[in-house]
Amino acid sequence: MADLFAADSPHAGAAPASAPLADRLRPAMLAEVIGQEHLTGPEGAIGRMVAAGRLSSMILWGPPGTGKTSIARLLAEAVGMRFAPLSAVFSGVADLKKAFAEAETAAKLGQRTLLFVDEIHRFNRAQQDGFLPFVEAGTVTLVGATTENPSFALNAALLSRAAVLILHRLGPEALGALLTRAEALEGPLPLTTAAREALVAGADGDGRFLLNQAETLYAAQIPAPLDPAGLGQFLQRRVAVYDKDRDGHYNLISALHKSLRGSDPQAALYYLARMLTAGEEPLYVLRRLVRFASEDIGLADPQALVQCLAAKQAYEFLGSPEGELALVQACLYLATAPKSNAAYMAQKEAWKSAKETGSLSPPAAILNAPTKLMKDIGYGANYAYDHNDPEGFSGADYWPDGMTPQSFYRPVERGFEREVLKRLEWWEKRRAERRGA
Repeated sequence: MADLFAADSPHAGAAPASAPLADRLRPAMLAEVIGQEHLTGPEGAIGRMVAAGRLSSMILWGPPGTGKTSIARLLAEAVGMRFAPLSAVFSGVADLKKAFAEAETAAKLGQRTLLFVDEIHRFNRAQQDGFLPFVEAGTVTLVGATTENPSFALNAALLSRAAVLILHRLGPEALGALLTRAEALEGPLPLTTAAREALVAGADGDGRFLLNQAETLYAAQIPAPLDPAGLGQFLQRRVAVYDKDRDGHYNLISALHKSLRGSDPQAALYYLARMLTAGEEPLYVLRRLVRFASEDIGLADPQALVQCLAAKQAYEFLGSPEGELALVQACLYLATAPKSNAAYMAQKEAWKSAKETGSLSPPAAILNAPTKLMKDIGYGANYAYDHNDPEGFSGADYWPDGMTPQSFYRPVERGFEREVLKRLEWWEKRRAERRGA
């Protein structure tokens, strides 16, 4: 993958001169990986497995251009395994059967196989089930790569047999390092400093895309360095004119987020305009607005999330520039809405508690009992059906046996959460009364 190149790698330049730049900049070892140190470093999951000399099956989940294919190949080399790549886009059942047969033959010769499946989410559920016996038997160590959320794209049986490792979108420093390494091979890019930063900002974390753009510039043999405007005109796409020190991609999105949180619609609109007029991808901004609606507003105004999702739909329907007005509307709605991070804080506390107590069973009364055996051992016994209560509230204890009830979600006295708080207080009062009865 493009984003994994190291200038001093023995593999650098090993590919034919006619090969794409990204292909010529492939790395030689995991230590040369950029931007995924949380996985490949000594304390990372991949780093630890390599140090132990033994791999388990895994799913590499991350955006395009972040190194999934290269990491898989380097993993095989690092532990001395046979590397067998497949693409779910171009492969079918016959290809899978052939790959498994070759892996069985290799196993008889004492050679372990790392089966790498790119775009694994494109295999249907039945095809995914086909991996299970070979993974369980150790015939192959499966490494799947996907840009889709594995929770939705892969079936539970496969996920239970493979760790999900998350790759990060490459940040500006990592992308800048890629260009430096490309320049070590091809020479200086025909760009001013500002245009170089604009090229990095426009890649939006995708190392492969960045190097493909750089290759286009090299091929054109431009006589004089381009400024940001010239770069945008040459590439026939809007380029974000960001200065790394003051107006960078991440600085502006941070300023927008904090202006929204501070309920300043004028400043928020200014930073939104700065980003969109500079060429920022509107869908990236929309993703951040959706996140803000849940993180900083939540149930203080439940319509905030609805407004953002409607803005996304409107933008996808209209496109630029007409659809950008929908972003303006969402931005102003968020800035003027009541604020609460209660949902965000509740998530953090609940997730922490779940990790610490995840083996506790729910009380038997609230477990379904579809079979006689389950009924005989108490599942569903004495369940209090809330709708049968005159107040529509049973006050039952739903927490796992032996666990003290927790209070993760604490609404604030703002917006709609003021009403939610009243409901919670009423329910808690009724629970206390019924416990004492």
